[in-house]
Amino acid sequence: MTPALLTLLIFGLMLLLMALRVPIAVAMFAAGAAGYGLQAGWLPLASFLNTQAFARFASYDLSVIPLFILMGNFATQGGLSRALFDFAAAVMGRFRGGLAMGAVLACAAFGAICGSSVATAATITQVALPELRKHGYSGRLATGTLAAGGTLGILIPPSVPLVVYAILTEQNIAKLFAAAMVPGLIAMLGYMLAIAAYVRLVPGHAPEQMAAPALTGRALAGILPIGIVFLVVFGGIYGGLFTPTEGAAVGAAATFLAALLKREMNWAKFQECFYATAVASAMIFMIFLGADLMNSALALTQVPAQLASAVQGLGWPPLVVVGGILLLYVLLGAVMDELSMILLTIPIFFPVVMGLDFGLPRESVAIWFGIMVLMTVGFGLLAPPVGLNVYVVNSMAPGVPIAESYRGVMPFLISDTLRTLLLLFFPAISLWLVGFVG
Repeated sequence: MTPALLTLLIFGLMLLLMALRVPIAVAMFAAGAAGYGLQAGWLPLASFLNTQAFARFASYDLSVIPLFILMGNFATQGGLSRALFDFAAAVMGRFRGGLAMGAVLACAAFGAICGSSVATAATITQVALPELRKHGYSGRLATGTLAAGGTLGILIPPSVPLVVYAILTEQNIAKLFAAAMVPGLIAMLGYMLAIAAYVRLVPGHAPEQMAAPALTGRALAGILPIGIVFLVVFGGIYGGLFTPTEGAAVGAAATFLAALLKREMNWAKFQECFYATAVASAMIFMIFLGADLMNSALALTQVPAQLASAVQGLGWPPLVVVGGILLLYVLLGAVMDELSMILLTIPIFFPVVMGLDFGLPRESVAIWFGIMVLMTVGFGLLAPPVGLNVYVVNSMAPGVPIAESYRGVMPFLISDTLRTLLLLFFPAISLWLVGFVG
């Protein structure tokens, strides 16, 4: 069996198992085990499995993932989302479509202490959706806005997918977080502009005028704990007081304290925070293990190395190659979640990209490519037929057909496309803040 045919067999088996609704971690593990066993034999496979799990999970860097997830769960259960939305609505409510813009702003602020797209979408939807519908926003625009706004949970640091990318490519997490700041803010502003354009071009989906809620001292005080947590975590990381892992621990403790001060945290919610963190972390680590085995099987075929050499030999412009990779990520988003895509494809695509000449230092290329991947996998959270964020928000909006929610995210997908092209052709946008990180 030729290496190319074996590679297709491994991917085909994985996709077949996924189509049969086998969990993606198990699908990758089974396909990888079959490919590894066919090439090296079953005893080497057993030896590999005997050591790989410990080698992967003993990594100190991995502890940043459950800590940031715990931080997000404390924020979710601690009632911080209501204060964020009230403040954002007061700031943006005076504009046409302003309440929807306020929901986007609240998603961005909540994402800055959460790191999860689905958690951001679900949490802000609970408080924002009833208000949007009460003030006359259509189900299409309301659910589309909240689904798109939820993606800011991974586009604005801290971002769990970005941490995973940093671990896989051995890059500096703090520098990747810095690189994601400006693109994340561009994403937020792009979504607000998309709402402003939509409510004018497609009348009837938002009220013509709405009395803006008053910006009171209580609203300002409500967001103070969130601002303090953000400044403590990222100020400490970039000020050299602690590492990103230590920053995640400090952030989780500070968010827990903020939840206590709001008197929203009780024993049941406290337990739920740790239970949800354990479930999410276990899922991510199992995907890690499955992806490790599958990538090892693919490495034995030597197809990834041959692919890198072949791409370099084609002589195509580097931006064309990266653009093709990003289009593939858009397609993969129809069948896979963002973490699975990153874990499975980065070991294949990263060497290809690093072998190209962009006229930039290698570290800059690695960081810029990570931001491009992060921006692109967000498509899969919105675009049909999967659109996990769309499903989550729509499930919380009774009476709104799923087709309407998919129509509602279309303006935001246009914004995503324009933003991705901007960052693709102007890498300096992503790399600007990195220069200030020692």
